[in-house]
Amino acid sequence: MSREARNLHWLLTNLVEEVPGLLSVAVVSSDGLLLLSSDPGRTGADASGAVGRPAGPKGSSADLATIVSGLGSLTLGAAKLMDGGGVKQTMVAMSDGSLFVMSISDGSLLGVHATPDCDMSVIAYHMALFVGRAGHVLTPELRSELRQSLESRGAADPQVPGEHAEVPRPREPRTPLRTPGSVQ
Repeated sequence: MSREARNLHWLLTNLVEEVPGLLSVAVVSSDGLLLLSSDPGRTGADASGAVGRPAGPKGSSADLATIVSGLGSLTLGAAKLMDGGGVKQTMVAMSDGSLFVMSISDGSLLGVHATPDCDMSVIAYHMALFVGRAGHVLTPELRSELRQSLESRGAADPQVPGEHAEVPRPREPRTPLRTPGSVQ
């Protein structure tokens, strides 16, 4: 694995470990393919060992990648129709969670699925840090390497958890940080 790929893995690992309330994180290419994920398709037990709680949307990083890609495309189309310029970030607040999508570079996207009680401003801040650091690293060559890595690991044994990426699954949500003026 190249130094750039290891750096991107490290950035995603850091995002997952440092930000409270994250359930699943995915980096998606401009054509909708999953490049990197915090949750390579695992379901069942959460970080505390409790069974029955899916790790992300339907428990699959591929599902999150599909949602992120579709939402990114939808908001890009809306921005064009409204002459709104480029889309920087999209946020969907649901009764049982939140979804954040942020542009990285060349159409690549960072998607985050979070708990309903997450601190949205903290997540948005850390996503912006990730995007700022990953944007110059995510070259066409690196995207190709990440895709090949996912394909080769998935082909090795698609039923084995953790075969898709070397990024840890997010920990059980911690109590969200509250800052003055934070949005709930």
